[in-house]
Amino acid sequence: MPEGDRSVLEVRDLNTVFRTRGGEVHAVNSVSFDVERGELLGVVGESGSGKSVTMMSLIGLLPMPPAEIRSGEVLLDGEDLLKVSPKRLREVRGGEVGFVFQDPMTSLNPVFPVGFQIAEPLRRHMGMTKAQARERSVELLELVGIPGARGRLDDYPHQFSGGMRQRVMIAIALACEPKLLIADEPTTALDVTIQAQILELVHDLRDRLGMSIVWITHDLGVIAQIADRVLVMYGGQVVEKAPVKPLFNDPRHPYTRALLKTIPSVTGARQPKLETIEGQPPILGAAPSACPFRDRCPLAFDRCHRENPAREVVAPRHDVACFHPSAHDPSKIGAEVAA
Repeated sequence: MPEGDRSVLEVRDLNTVFRTRGGEVHAVNSVSFDVERGELLGVVGESGSGKSVTMMSLIGLLPMPPAEIRSGEVLLDGEDLLKVSPKRLREVRGGEVGFVFQDPMTSLNPVFPVGFQIAEPLRRHMGMTKAQARERSVELLELVGIPGARGRLDDYPHQFSGGMRQRVMIAIALACEPKLLIADEPTTALDVTIQAQILELVHDLRDRLGMSIVWITHDLGVIAQIADRVLVMYGGQVVEKAPVKPLFNDPRHPYTRALLKTIPSVTGARQPKLETIEGQPPILGAAPSACPFRDRCPLAFDRCHRENPAREVVAPRHDVACFHPSAHDPSKIGAEVAA
């Protein structure tokens, strides 16, 4: 099957800039990726790597100004969302693409009952009557595992626990049966037990509803549990993309390797003391003209400071943006490279 037929979303050469008093910030730089139908794509990287800004750029959630999308294509089933009218974009948001944010307490409106907030997209996007939307809201709350759903429709957000509020946010995002669900670190503020419940819920919903999911996180342990493929971002760029098992078993980019060394083993095997990544993420004051990871990379050599590497295929469905030979040939990990 051709790549375009498998993909519900295709992003090509996306560039997003913020204009500030101190100058421009190049937050997203030539980002390209696709999301296949029914796939869960994990997007990982440190804070400031461009994960959230990339995803918010896709459906017009950034304030413009100061944000500006300089170039690119965002094809949702072949329709470029960067070229549609504001009215059409409002139809896409909540209707064809659902978005779950990190903090449900700031995403839910505290002055409206949760039932009203679930019913609103149903009435706006699907033309349901008030009674129809209320019944569907009960079904959605039951779908995401909230006990006594009918009796909780008129409760307000503060009457729910953190985990239950996140379930309500997922119910709202799923209300119109979107093609694509984008979840932006939705379990970060939750305790480990509730986080596990939400991860199990999302995995189950993906299997039952067949939707595509983009899961943004800084936690590679989460990605190991739920993702089919992984996008690793650094400095506003995609530095590595691979199916989840090859990424964990055979990481090619030095940044990916460094990230994996900062987390406990996902296999339960004993490992040395956890490491840290020395240095700070780059200041994105200009379009990148060199490798963004060069100043923190133990393998960097002269070319890394002169050129920004393009992503190259190194294995089936696995590509990496790195000049070092070990990125292309794992047997050369640790090899010294002369300038």
